[in-house]
Amino acid sequence: MLPSYLLSLREGLEAALIIGIVLGALRKIHRTDLSPALWLGTLSAVGVSLLAAILLAMLGLSFEGRAEQIYEGITMLLAAGILTWMIFWMSSQARNIKSELEEGVSKAAAHHATGRRAIFWLAFVAVVREGVELALFITAAFFTGNNDNVTTNTILTLTGVLLGLGTSILLGWSLLATTARLNLKRFFQVTGYLLILFAAGLVAHGIHEFNEAGWIPSIVEHVWDVNAVIDEKSVFGELLKTLFGYNGNPSLTEMIGYFAYLASVLFFFNRKTVKQDTKVGQPQA
Repeated sequence: MLPSYLLSLREGLEAALIIGIVLGALRKIHRTDLSPALWLGTLSAVGVSLLAAILLAMLGLSFEGRAEQIYEGITMLLAAGILTWMIFWMSSQARNIKSELEEGVSKAAAHHATGRRAIFWLAFVAVVREGVELALFITAAFFTGNNDNVTTNTILTLTGVLLGLGTSILLGWSLLATTARLNLKRFFQVTGYLLILFAAGLVAHGIHEFNEAGWIPSIVEHVWDVNAVIDEKSVFGELLKTLFGYNGNPSLTEMIGYFAYLASVLFFFNRKTVKQDTKVGQPQA
């Protein structure tokens, strides 16, 4: 539930801020008559995102045996790749997203004949990107859970999604409707570190599925076995497994993939963060 909550909170906050910024821009240029087009685009994007999530989950559950392992492995590695891109993209765009959106709204509203259509697509594209990404991430998080109890896993995942989206809506509304201000750059940096750990777990899970399917050799089937200390099927073990990719008896290639991803992504993310902080701290000429 916690991974789905964190993912939904981050993606939902991005979408909520985008909608809020566009609404504010429409009020600023006195074009609130275009608001219905904004909400229609938003609702359409939500519908497409829900459909994508349902199709991804149904497709995964329809496979069995080796096909299921291959599908889950591909889904997890794909989700890890997109999640990594999203982390870096958002950390660099957080400061400029408002001005870029407001400029886009002004250009769209300037054309009276196509203004509604332009605002619709502006909202639709912005929200559907977040929604489809979230659908893929949640599907991957779902498969990292206990597949032996699909009903419980589904309930926990959906609960996390609903709580995360609800929190993001409240947080986004409070930021835009009051004088409260959140350092978005710092928020996305902190959640970025947590999501990097989650993405590393997805990489390890993806390699584990490919080990079982025979696509990637294990080299050493079990580097160690600490299930006697923390059983991966216990409540705590399941939490660590879902959050950070814990495996009580991992293969060598699984461990190599996990630590190689973690070391490389943290290195570049830290370097990017330091560069941005240094640039912000420099005095203006």
